[in-house]
Formats: sequence, structure tokens, C-alpha cells
Amino acid sequence: MNKTPVVVITGADRGLGFGLCKNFLEKGWLVYAGQYIPDWPELSSLSEKYPEKLRIVPLDVSSIESVKKAAEKVGKEVGYVDVLINNAGITAPTNKLDIREQQNYDDIHRVYDVNALGPIRVMEVFLPLVDKGSLKRLCFVSSEAGSIGACERTAWYGYCMSKAALNMAVKITFNRLRPEGYTFRVYHPGWVRSYMSGKKNYEADLEPEEAARYAVNYFMSGTEYSELDKEIDEDNLILRDYLLNEWPW
Repeated sequence: MNKTPVVVITGADRGLGFGLCKNFLEKGWLVYAGQYIPDWPELSSLSEKYPEKLRIVPLDVSSIESVKKAAEKVGKEVGYVDVLINNAGITAPTNKLDIREQQNYDDIHRVYDVNALGPIRVMEVFLPLVDKGSLKRLCFVSSEAGSIGACERTAWYGYCMSKAALNMAVKITFNRLRPEGYTFRVYHPGWVRSYMSGKKNYEADLEPEEAARYAVNYFMSGTEYSELDKEIDEDNLILRDYLLNEWPW
């Protein structure tokens, strides 16, 4: 890339998204960090270390107006995006309800709106900027929870259904944009010690910084920004985890 590479990351306040920001900044990228929780301190602290490279953008992926304002800022300041990472995601305590319990449909709608529809809003609005980028890469943080073939759960309707819907959205987009030279990464990051449930999950396997290293290595595979020694068939859309295992759709 001749120009400074630009990445947009949704859900960048904490957890995996924040780890992704740090990793790309260390590689010299200009990072637009989508911020949903303005009073969470980590992004502000990171901006002090990278004042020229980290640009914090208010971003609520469940609001088309918010997404449009974020894209307008990026468009005015740089005019292009090389990599778009749809990372923002939520869950809900009521996910654990099974079919013999009364579901909380407001929670299910909220999870679906963020996890499945959010990435569509972001793609729709940011696509003209990605069109002008050098890499044209779209990345999606999905989950093994979205795999129908591997599903053994007896609950978690909202979260699992939202991730399965996300996978279908990526496939439809892949069919449309791959002929235009776009490349795609659909990724299960493993069990990350994230804040998706509102507090950090210390029972999980990976710290966000470690998970982010795996993720960026795969997201950037096939470029100078990755150490991954694996040839990726860009014409075959695959859900992979952080160990590069393939998951059934």
C-alpha cells in the first residue's frame, strides 16, 4: 500500500475490539475506533500514546444515523478505508433461557439488531469508502455459536440465531462483492475474556490482547501485515477459528 493504511473497527471500546486497535496501531495503521461507551477509559488512554494514528469515532451500529455520521467523519478526513472490521457484538443474560421458559423477546431483538443487522448497516454506509481503499477487505467477528452444523446448545436463542444470521449476511455479500475484488474473513475468535455480558468473563480462555493477535494475523493474511504462512482461497468463504480450524456453517 502506498498510502497510510486505514482500518475501521466497530465495538472498539474494550475486549477484542480494543485489542485489535492496539495491534493495528503497533503495525503503523491509521485506526478509526468505533466507540459505543464514551466513559470507558481505555481508548482515551490509548489515544495519548498514538495521538496521530488513533481516531475515536462515536458509533452505535444499531443506529443508521450514528453509522452515517461515523462514515462522514472518515470520508472527510481520509476518504478511503482499506479494512473494515465488524467486531461489535452483544449478548444478554436471558440468552440462557430454554424453550420451556418464557423468552425475553426484547433482549432477543436487541441482540439480533446489533449482531446481525449492525454489520449490514456498517457495510452499506462504509462501502463507498472501502471501494476507494487498496485492500477492499471485509472482516467479521462471528462465533462457533452461529454454526448450525456444530450446534449442541439447548438455549441461547438470541445470540446463536444472530450469529447464524450474520454468517448468511456475509455469504450474500460475498456473492455480490467477491467478483469486484473484495476479500472476506469470517472469524470465531475463541472464548475471549470479554465484557459482552457487562462484566469481564475470567472463565474464558484468551485475554483480549492475545485473541487480537490471532485475529489480526488471520484478518491480514496474504498481506505484509501478517505472519501467517497459509494460503487463503479467496473464492471460498470459510468460517475459521483462531487456530484456523474450519467450522461448518
